[in-house]
Amino acid sequence: MVSVIASSVRKGNVIEKEGKLYLVITAENIHPGKGTPVTHLEMRRISDGVKTVERLRTTDSIEKAFVEHMDFQYLYQDGEQYVFMQPQTFDQIHVSGDVVGDYAPYLTENMDVQLQMFEGNAISIEIPQRATFEVVDTEPVMKGQTASGSFKPAVLSNGVRTMVPTHITIGTRIVVMTEGGAYVERAKD
Repeated sequence: MVSVIASSVRKGNVIEKEGKLYLVITAENIHPGKGTPVTHLEMRRISDGVKTVERLRTTDSIEKAFVEHMDFQYLYQDGEQYVFMQPQTFDQIHVSGDVVGDYAPYLTENMDVQLQMFEGNAISIEIPQRATFEVVDTEPVMKGQTASGSFKPAVLSNGVRTMVPTHITIGTRIVVMTEGGAYVERAKD
């Protein structure tokens, strides 16, 4: 464990508080016009998944745990567990759905990901910022509709709903952000 000031804590860090380990979900430094600057932390307790919010002065001291970032490849889902393989050793690891969280719909077979490991256990996942999926349902294109910069709802092959430009049709492959599912561009493949 390393002692750091609260303002240096970032999303994905693991900190120790009252003998328990917490994964930082969001970290925001707030500097009000009047008063003392504070750090607002939203955290998830690693042992049981309970979420908590903490407000600290930016100069408060926090114990930060050492977390190892390891490369893995996503293989498949096995019930509530997700199976990943380490490419160098071919060792497989089962990760709970709580750790994968909102990224679950964006995992595709053989996707390269990074798992944050603490004492041999996966505590969080990092996936590529963009992923490509096929549009399986959307409204048909209406003549004259493509000239405007409007969007329409669409359902992707992973089940995620997103908004796409009006010229996108069923069967089109598009690139979306894995953080929220926002449309980026038409896939170039």
